[in-house]
Amino acid sequence: MTEPVWPAYNRRKLVGPQPPWQEQVLTGLLTTLGRQVIGFLTYFGETTILQFGVWRALIGRRLEYRLSVQQLAEIGVNSLPIAVVTLLFSGMVIGYHMSVQASKLGVSGVAGWLVAETMCRELGPVLVAFVVAARAGSAMAAELGSMKVTEQIDALRAMATDPVDYLVAPRYVACLVMVPLLVLIGDTVGVTGGYLMAVISPDINQTVYFGSIPGNLESWTVVAGIIKAAVFGMIIAVVGCHQGLTTRMATEEVGRATTRSVVYSIMLIYAANLILTTILYPG
Repeated sequence: MTEPVWPAYNRRKLVGPQPPWQEQVLTGLLTTLGRQVIGFLTYFGETTILQFGVWRALIGRRLEYRLSVQQLAEIGVNSLPIAVVTLLFSGMVIGYHMSVQASKLGVSGVAGWLVAETMCRELGPVLVAFVVAARAGSAMAAELGSMKVTEQIDALRAMATDPVDYLVAPRYVACLVMVPLLVLIGDTVGVTGGYLMAVISPDINQTVYFGSIPGNLESWTVVAGIIKAAVFGMIIAVVGCHQGLTTRMATEEVGRATTRSVVYSIMLIYAANLILTTILYPG
């Protein structure tokens, strides 16, 4: 016996009238936007809570000093070679362009200061932060993510050990200390690299290049770059550790958390650099 075929008008009555396509598109856009806003607020809240947890551990003197020393070496010493190479070649490129343009404009006497100003204001802190985020920040997310997947973090909680005190705080302190130091070293290397390329101009020599720096480069420019580096270090530590601690219980999620830590760190470093530049260099 064949099933009866429903008339078209009955099907329309059961399903109900469909909204116009414009309304469907608008509803979809608003739904997507709402999910993104909720996700951002959730992420901001979780990272803020993690930040306060680290500060509480530092104020309460619950820092693991042995692990902190290990992280100082892991984040600072092991990131030094790639930071030096990055800043050296960046300084050489800036020095080359500055020497060419300064010779054309007849201001070769300030080429060294222009390179130093560029490195200390922007390139030094930002490039070093990118290097540390790509190398050390991703390592934090991978390490903590692997511990989360293998339930080692749950084991720490079972032994009445706070993962924030034991795992996050040492990495936070290491980033806070070592990123500014790497920036200082990177600024010096970048200025030296600029000199190696600037001397190709017949109007620039060692005396002219380095002689223009002390009288023009303000100490606040260097200090402001160090302040930027400290903030960038906090961002890298919080983002990397947060991604590791919130990794889902699957092996493939460790790689995704590692990728997200680098992407989020770079995006937040860009945003923080804009905000800090307007605050530290008001005019």
